[in-house]
Amino acid sequence: MAIWNLGSINADMVYALPHLPVAGETLAARRLDRFLGGKGANMSVAAVRAGSEVNHIGAVGPDGAWAVERLKDYGTGIRDIAQVDIPTGHAIIAVEPEGENQIILFLGANRALTQDQLDQALSQANAGDILVMQNETNMQAEAARAGRDHGMRVCYAAAPFDADAVQAVLPFLDFLILNEVEAGQLKEASGKSPDELGIKDVIITLGAKGARHIDGETGAVLNVPALPVTPVDTTGAGDTFTGYVLSGLDQGLPLSEAMPLAAKAAALMVARHGTADVIPELKEVQAARF
Repeated sequence: MAIWNLGSINADMVYALPHLPVAGETLAARRLDRFLGGKGANMSVAAVRAGSEVNHIGAVGPDGAWAVERLKDYGTGIRDIAQVDIPTGHAIIAVEPEGENQIILFLGANRALTQDQLDQALSQANAGDILVMQNETNMQAEAARAGRDHGMRVCYAAAPFDADAVQAVLPFLDFLILNEVEAGQLKEASGKSPDELGIKDVIITLGAKGARHIDGETGAVLNVPALPVTPVDTTGAGDTFTGYVLSGLDQGLPLSEAMPLAAKAAALMVARHGTADVIPELKEVQAARF
């Protein structure tokens, strides 16, 4: 089995600040780091480090060769990453000492995927493989429909949240992951709570309160608590959680096992500065004691 990720690839420029800026304020950064990032790249690296075969479908600009090479070095399949004439996506991330952040996102090449590129990539997928998407690329609804037609398990991480984008893929989804705020936004837009969407599996991440799985067929609810950790940088923690959950499913784990493992990975992640480059390896997660 394998995971196919229609996902963003960004350069994450992370600025360590004394506090998050307010309107009109100029702050001197204490530190600047450049990391491989984007919700898509983060999830690909997390799923690879959790033990899965991952094929990334995406795009970079002429300035993005380093990002593709880094994905390759981390074990992600890169044959379906195109180079286009639009600059590579990037994020400007401000992080305060307590770990909270603000993010300015430029999507760039992530919105330049083509139908031919998508068709070529998914023609190599097998029934039962996992397809995952986030709302940082184009071609999401087309990919979700194609994934269903190929017999894949279609998953969607509903961030950055856009009601129209989510509702466009809902008819094709087997699995939806969103946070508590996004769940409220989706209910407001659709009139339906997560357990009323008709989706087999829904996970709502709850930050410091953990995560909740709702079985759309039986209505059963599984709550997984967050682990105690002092946050350093929360950027990428949700992506790490998602990548580990999907890898667990890919490897045949029930959600009752995949979610606690993913919670440990996310807890380790928030104690680190950075994004894809610092996502923990499976052996680290298994050895961690909280």
